[in-house]
Amino acid sequence: MSDEITERTLRELELEEERLILDSLSLADAVGIGGRLLRLATDRGFPVLIEIRRLGRVAFRAALEGTTEHHDMYAAGKARVVERFGHSSLLERYRHIAGGTTFAEATGLDFPEFAPHGGGYPLAVRGTGVVGSAVVSGLAQEEDHRLIVEALEGHFAA
Repeated sequence: MSDEITERTLRELELEEERLILDSLSLADAVGIGGRLLRLATDRGFPVLIEIRRLGRVAFRAALEGTTEHHDMYAAGKARVVERFGHSSLLERYRHIAGGTTFAEATGLDFPEFAPHGGGYPLAVRGTGVVGSAVVSGLAQEEDHRLIVEALEGHFAA
């Protein structure tokens, strides 16, 4: 296993996804999660692109100062990983590394269409499954992932 995987085990990521299952996800909820992410990023001066998708539609999108079209490309690829596999893009990345391969080698899905880098997160509804994704691009991949988790935890606490 690489040092990346020892920072956050596959099981921890799986348990995190199980813990952060929503009761529902309306468009208003999706916009609320996006707004929470935007506030966190703005308060910290993070140069990120944020996108919330629900049922294949973009419900919220914001690109903060310091982002470029490069971040758009990563965001789209991260969302495709989540949509295709139903798990965070970080979990998918680590799952393949732990298996001694890469995402591209194991799946035949290449970057940039699919971006197995942290920062894509499933928005799952209890009893339904994954109905959308939250994406952050602009920080180190672990930080992109953590920002989404923090925003979702705040959403649950509200």
